[in-house]
Amino acid sequence: MVNRIALITGVLGQDGSYLAQLLLHKGYQLIGTKRTTSDLSNHNYLGITKQVEYVDCDLQNETAIQDVISHYKPDELYHLGGLSAPGQSWSDPKAYTETNALGMLYLLNAIKMHSPKTKLVNAATSEMFGAQHQGGLQTEETPFQPTNPYAVTKIYAYWMGQIYKKSYNLFVANAILFSHESPLRGPQFVTRKISMGVAKIKLGLTDHIVLGNIESKRDWGFAGDYVEAMWRIAQQTEPDDFVLSTGAVHTIREYLDIAFQYIGIQDWTSYVQTDPTLYRPIDLPNLSGASEKAQRVLGWKPQVDFKALVELMVQADLGRLSG
Repeated sequence: MVNRIALITGVLGQDGSYLAQLLLHKGYQLIGTKRTTSDLSNHNYLGITKQVEYVDCDLQNETAIQDVISHYKPDELYHLGGLSAPGQSWSDPKAYTETNALGMLYLLNAIKMHSPKTKLVNAATSEMFGAQHQGGLQTEETPFQPTNPYAVTKIYAYWMGQIYKKSYNLFVANAILFSHESPLRGPQFVTRKISMGVAKIKLGLTDHIVLGNIESKRDWGFAGDYVEAMWRIAQQTEPDDFVLSTGAVHTIREYLDIAFQYIGIQDWTSYVQTDPTLYRPIDLPNLSGASEKAQRVLGWKPQVDFKALVELMVQADLGRLSG
């Protein structure tokens, strides 16, 4: 693969970093947008910092987005940038709207005006489905019923993409991502909060972890698997939407079991405190997806199972803290 240009918004985040690593391995010229204050720690961790061309571009700045698209005219654009913590979206819904919703609109307008052949893959989220489908697997046909401001902003981005695709014959596809984690996950997310906390307990740096609802259930996969699917979506002739998930549901309590067992602790109850203020105003007790379409059309299936994922994250944080 030679001379193909890819642009990743949010290139320094968890997904952006793993996708950047994948695309560089495939020979792409890679451009990544970041905020001026962003750090390069994820790329340093993966050893790819010197191979990426970084461009400062805030998703709230329409002029900056127009400039980037008109200058590079990328063959593929992976929109992974934005604010992505559902619980935190309650504290600043305006920022989530301006970044996630309007940011997508600005990208679509820029592509329409300056680079209509660009293939856009948008990172959508399982949070869009909401809580009304408990007990069943969500598919590409499941209606949306959001339960937090973050999900509302992502639904705006999803539907605006659909409208531009149909109205202007653009390649706009949505990767509807269920929860996916890795050692690069931000410390504000519960999985990384646990892996870091367990590593600190093992090393004697703390004696407890404070969490919210440990009975919440999620469909957790490995971020490195999911970016492979996003690349495959961009290789299709026609744009389409795909649920990316494992189909297996686990509780935060199960995550704790595996994480503590990894450091030799069977009974972890004295190490975990729950704080009701960390509960979401509206929580999703169960969210799981059916990825049969992705398996059939893209030839994709997740490779890293839940136990291996948890152990990978704890092992990585032990290495960080002890190194």
